[in-house]
Amino acid sequence: MKKKYSVLLLLVIFIIFSSLFFLKNSNTKLRSNEFVQSTTPTLFFHGYGSSANAERHMTESAKKAGVTETIIQANVDRKGQVTLRGRIPKGAINPIIMVQYEDNRNPDYLQDAAYAKAVVEKLKQAYGFQEMKMVGHSMGNMSILYYLLEYGSEENLPKLTKQVNLANHVAGLENWNLPSNLTLDPQTGQPSAMNEQYQKLTGLREVYPDKQIDVLNIYGDIGGNTDGSVLNISSKALKYLLINHAKSYKEVKISGRGGQHSRLHENSEVDKLLIDFLWRK
Repeated sequence: MKKKYSVLLLLVIFIIFSSLFFLKNSNTKLRSNEFVQSTTPTLFFHGYGSSANAERHMTESAKKAGVTETIIQANVDRKGQVTLRGRIPKGAINPIIMVQYEDNRNPDYLQDAAYAKAVVEKLKQAYGFQEMKMVGHSMGNMSILYYLLEYGSEENLPKLTKQVNLANHVAGLENWNLPSNLTLDPQTGQPSAMNEQYQKLTGLREVYPDKQIDVLNIYGDIGGNTDGSVLNISSKALKYLLINHAKSYKEVKISGRGGQHSRLHENSEVDKLLIDFLWRK
């Protein structure tokens, strides 16, 4: 009798675990009716002093939503050597690459751009990608913008089709290099003053690919027109750099507690914005 009950107990346990496994996999199944079924990769770039962990909430949200089943990591050392952790299967739908810089406190944006280029070249060499999408948080935006400034015209590199700028600080940071009493032209977005960093980025107005890239600029406001680290006016100054050549340009403000600088990459509202913009049909 005891043996019979033991067998029944094992059977019940097996059924429970099988059901849980099925539910887990059904929840992460690709939703081809909702999202584009493309092999184009999306690269995520973290901010100053951060790591790929800061990208995880956003990337896992995309996976859980049924956007993709493939997330790998690209680690960049201080010499610009790239190591890929994980593998992108042939034909993988909407693969995601979480980029991590070992040299994650380098304010030399030209060097950050070189790191970004190294990742792009490694991915093209390994997988032959011809197009890509990019998402940057905080200083990760500078990796993307300076990459486009320095290398965006190189025809041998994959074409960028979508760009998300999250908590960018293109016009500078308060109490450091943000011009005082800064204002933006209500029509063009042109700043009333420009620091050296922004002046260099105005080169994007000449080299940014024409009508090729859809841009989503997300910034947070916890009150007082700031996300706690970056003033909204600095984030909104991105418009002047890109508006003339972007295929489309959209700004979204995240208000309240979830709009805090670091909370923006842990925010379900932001997750939905990214998923809809990058992948939804």
